[in-house]
Amino acid sequence: MDMDSASSVVLQALTQATSQDTSELKPAEEQLRQWETQPGFYSVLLNIFNNHMLDVNVRWLAVLYFKNGIDRYWRRVAPHALSEEEKMSLRAGLITNFNEPVNQIATQIAVLIAKVARLDCPRQWPELIPILLESIKGQDGLKQHRALLTFYHVTKTLASKRLAQDRRLFQDLASGIYSFACSLWSHHTDTFFQQIYARDEAAALGSLERTLLSLKVLRKLTVFGFQEPQQNMEVMGFLNAGFERLKQFLECYRQVGPDSTCREKLEKMIILYTKTLLDFLEYHPCAFIPLIQRSLEFAVSYLFTPAGEGVTFERFIVQCMNLIKMIVKNEAYKPSKNIEDSKPESLEAHKIKTAFFTHPTLTEIGRRLVSHYFLLTEEELAMWEEDPESFAVEETGGDSWKYSLRPCAEVLFLDIFHAYNQTLIPVLLEMVQNLQGPTNVEDSVQLLMKDAVYNAVGLAAYELFDNVDFDQWFKNQLLGELQVSHHRYKLIRRRVIWLIGQWIAVKFKSDLRPLLYEVILSLMQDPDLVVRIETATTLKLTVDDFEFRTEQFLPYLESIFGLLFQLLQQVTQCDTKMQVLHVISCVIERVNIQIRPYVGCLVQYLPLLWKQSEEHNMLRCAILTTLIHLVKGLSAECKNLYPFLLPVIQLSTDVSQPPHVYLLEDGLELWLVTLENSPAITPELLRIFQNMAALMEMSSENMRTCFQIVNAYLYLSATDFLQNYAESLCRAFCALLKDITDEGQVQVLKVVEIALKVSPILGAHMFQPLLPAVFRGIVDGERYPVVMSTYLGIMGRVLLQNSSFFSSLLTQMASDRSQKMDELFGSVIEMWVDRMDNITQPERRKLSSLALLSLLPSDNSVIQDKFCGIINISVEALHDVMTEDSETGTFKDCMLMTNFEEPKLSDDEEPPTEQDKRKKLLALEDPVHSVSLQQFVYEKLKAQQCMMGDQGFGVLMETVDTELVRQLQEFLKGF
Repeated sequence: MDMDSASSVVLQALTQATSQDTSELKPAEEQLRQWETQPGFYSVLLNIFNNHMLDVNVRWLAVLYFKNGIDRYWRRVAPHALSEEEKMSLRAGLITNFNEPVNQIATQIAVLIAKVARLDCPRQWPELIPILLESIKGQDGLKQHRALLTFYHVTKTLASKRLAQDRRLFQDLASGIYSFACSLWSHHTDTFFQQIYARDEAAALGSLERTLLSLKVLRKLTVFGFQEPQQNMEVMGFLNAGFERLKQFLECYRQVGPDSTCREKLEKMIILYTKTLLDFLEYHPCAFIPLIQRSLEFAVSYLFTPAGEGVTFERFIVQCMNLIKMIVKNEAYKPSKNIEDSKPESLEAHKIKTAFFTHPTLTEIGRRLVSHYFLLTEEELAMWEEDPESFAVEETGGDSWKYSLRPCAEVLFLDIFHAYNQTLIPVLLEMVQNLQGPTNVEDSVQLLMKDAVYNAVGLAAYELFDNVDFDQWFKNQLLGELQVSHHRYKLIRRRVIWLIGQWIAVKFKSDLRPLLYEVILSLMQDPDLVVRIETATTLKLTVDDFEFRTEQFLPYLESIFGLLFQLLQQVTQCDTKMQVLHVISCVIERVNIQIRPYVGCLVQYLPLLWKQSEEHNMLRCAILTTLIHLVKGLSAECKNLYPFLLPVIQLSTDVSQPPHVYLLEDGLELWLVTLENSPAITPELLRIFQNMAALMEMSSENMRTCFQIVNAYLYLSATDFLQNYAESLCRAFCALLKDITDEGQVQVLKVVEIALKVSPILGAHMFQPLLPAVFRGIVDGERYPVVMSTYLGIMGRVLLQNSSFFSSLLTQMASDRSQKMDELFGSVIEMWVDRMDNITQPERRKLSSLALLSLLPSDNSVIQDKFCGIINISVEALHDVMTEDSETGTFKDCMLMTNFEEPKLSDDEEPPTEQDKRKKLLALEDPVHSVSLQQFVYEKLKAQQCMMGDQGFGVLMETVDTELVRQLQEFLKGF
């Protein structure tokens, strides 16, 4: 690319690419894309974005194209890689000056220099760091800032490399520049304080920006630049001196006031230093031990004493809480149970922590966390009044809530409470005792305090197990609080029902459940929406608990379910609807078929909600979950839902539709339970299977469910299903078997096995292309036992229930292998006998015995030659399936099923699905369950005896081991 002529052409294309007119924009973008691989293109871009006279938007675009080019073409091995000569020229051009006037462009240039440095520094670009340091030392304010900005991005990028060699290079860099970085930070910090106290805010803001960049560099060097930072005096000196610097910044923050232009950057500065401490603690816990005392003193002072008043802001408080939490929880600071096995560092850290966390300190921390940081704020109370639903969403873990102050305080409280429960349990119990009895509704301070204390008792439920008689507290105190109906007391009603939810799985007598259901029924009608939502959540925890008893809940089911449905209609936000739907799903799941009389309104409402949630895929996932449990509860009656249900399954499992990314997993489960509970096939239900071909091609983690769906169709209507889809399914299976794990292979083969069980003639015909591979696997002695077991199960079905097909398959395989048919047949029986131990399921073992016995009577020399093996398998199978009647001393086949009876179920057992019933009916016709193995053996041997005569049969029996003959005679006693 000729530089002179190219510059104007590229400049014109970039100008057009910034246009809002698509007729100019699209061709320009295409032209630039074509030039990306042209030699000299990036040199032209460098000249353009370094020309400060050009339009900012054009220069910005030039930087972006250059940056993208580094990712694609800078590496030597990349297709269309840049030449070494051009890269050398570009590296030199990038650091000739640091005078970019536009902040955004300066940042992008710094980032792209860092990208090149990641690949080339220090080997191909040794001059980068020295030039940056030289520019930082200069007196030109703009150049100094831009060089410092670049220095930070380069340091950040190099620190992120994780290969051992790269880490060593970064450590060499860090040791060489650490002193300079420390002095740079100190210089800019001192300059900032001089300027801010001289009330020169404009100059101070510039110095603070440099201070911030210097600290960002130091953070990366300190955390990632030293393998054993505790051995480096400068590192430890910087961290120790940082506490005093941090106090200076906090005091400055207090003095500048809310209107200062420096306030925002001061907050960033304070947070950045606390992040440095947290990172150092995370990556170098042992090196941090000398800092534990000062860190705890600093954090506790600002969080729990008057020292923090007026200087603490939320993010700083959160960082300090995290610092305390990480010190308290750090595994490296905990001695082993056997003290002699503890490391010296662990003992030293534990000693420092023990000396710091005295009884008075812990008492004050515990009290202040609850009485100060647990209190609902004015903003939260205002949100409760103005937008209760949003408040409820936030309280149950909304995104902004997760990172706000109160949840961080709760986590710290739990960690400290767990570590020092002997000290803190009495403190919390005293706080509870001081709040016994109803609180005056006019006393808002006490109401908020009770809310905070009850919150603490709920969070620490497991720790308080031996110290709180929750059943008595519930009956004597909490029940009364729930009956106070005053508007202002909603704070306590909501907290108490939440508290019960926290204790339900910890300590709550089963006998009290009916009383709790009365409470839930009452609170589900509370005038306050937040109370109703919280009550629904506690209901979910109650029915989820392992002590839940359906019979206790049934008297309240109709009323509570109706109120849940009303709540679902009343709430408007997607998150809340999801929350309520999860509660409804949970209730349906636990009561199962008992829900049938009460779901009419829900069934009518869900199609409307599905339509309304078109843009909210997570809400649709919740609807799918509800439908799954609803179908299970309705069982055969789910057919009434088909007009809504089947289009939902169709959309959720269609990989050509964008929503499938979110809906597929739940959609497949819904598809499966619908098939399992459907009483009969319908054309619409059959048609949905058209989605399966694409799903099979995806070979995703949902393949197991896909196979279960195929099997469910076979059980539901094998004839209709196989006639419509066997050919395409067979093609898909053939493709899958070329590249699939052994476990996946078993899943495919199980489908064939079920097809043969459900419809022996049609199944064998439809899956004929797969059977030669099964035959070969048996003859060649498949090594994987589970696969071999499945092969023998398939071949057993064919031989026993479709002998003519087996004969034609044997003929085909003999021809394919250029082998005599009798010789091949002998190999099959021999391998079958030899690998019988691969079959672990009693059903398959009996099937193998029945299949091989079905060859008798026979005058075929091959079969007579393998007679001993056939008897061996038969006796093994008899041992598997025969049980002795202790009273009569006779044997009977335990696998025989004579009639179909609905099982009697306990309240906690799920009733059989329609598919379970279909399997039971199928089993009644299956030889494995309808033919007595004992009688079959006798009849086949008797027929063989009749064919050969007594003498010939006697000679044949002599080939069988005498012990086997004895066992056989024992089983056949009475025939």
